[in-house]
Amino acid sequence: MTSPTVVIPHDEWTLSPEFGGERAYFAQQGNGVFRPEPSAVGRDDGMLSGPAVAALVASTLERKYGAVGFTPARLTMDLLKPARTVATRTQTRLIRHGQRTRTAECDVMQDDWIVARATLLQYRCSAAPLGEQWNPERGFTPPQTADGDLLYLSSDDSHWSPMGVGHHNAGHKRAYYRGPDAVAGLAATPFVRAVIVAAASTNLVTNLGSNGIGYLSGDLTVALTRSPRSDFIGVQADTRCSADGLSVGCATLFDEMGAFGTAMVTAMADPAARIEAGSGTVPVGQHPQS
Repeated sequence: MTSPTVVIPHDEWTLSPEFGGERAYFAQQGNGVFRPEPSAVGRDDGMLSGPAVAALVASTLERKYGAVGFTPARLTMDLLKPARTVATRTQTRLIRHGQRTRTAECDVMQDDWIVARATLLQYRCSAAPLGEQWNPERGFTPPQTADGDLLYLSSDDSHWSPMGVGHHNAGHKRAYYRGPDAVAGLAATPFVRAVIVAAASTNLVTNLGSNGIGYLSGDLTVALTRSPRSDFIGVQADTRCSADGLSVGCATLFDEMGAFGTAMVTAMADPAARIEAGSGTVPVGQHPQS
């Protein structure tokens, strides 16, 4: 399969499969434009994957508005239009800079269209209040070995293995993944890594059934109490509700220290765009066509 070629006004270029260092979704050009790399291509050639868009907004918002003493507590992203493998820009704005909270927004732009919009909420770190609180009992056992480029799945009906059709079942599912960097030359921070893994895995562990994935998600919410302390992150499905062709799925995020956050997606049924978990690559759908 040849690498896709896209055309930018006044400049034609071919996506490069190699760029030194770790894989990344985008390469940043000098004029502030982000060029999609092969890792950013989604299920359909010529379209960006949801995880690639999520990685770009997380990296952009943290680099511009991250602050010492504040923790990225929630990132919410809405996919507004199908994003293509063309020159991509971001526009950001600071909404609030308070003593205890910071809020910022990021638009992902293509040809003057907003294809995605994200909001980042940060809280100032502080000491926990006195007293005891309820905490659910959660456990996550990762695979004994893992290749950095593969997404691993397990369920009540299957053991850990790279993603494949053997995981097409109705069992309770878990994923284990590291993912690529957001931008070439910029190692993904723990926060960006958490968003990348959540974007790649949440719809997968909550909506993968006996006939593949029949739901396409149009959003992502990642809520964190702290940043992960390991590159590989576990994602375990917690709840799933569905009715009238709509699905809501929630999952818990784990690192080597335990649970540190949650992720949620809403999705709509689209049997014509059914996705099969047929290889070790990440199967990601596009935003439903309007």
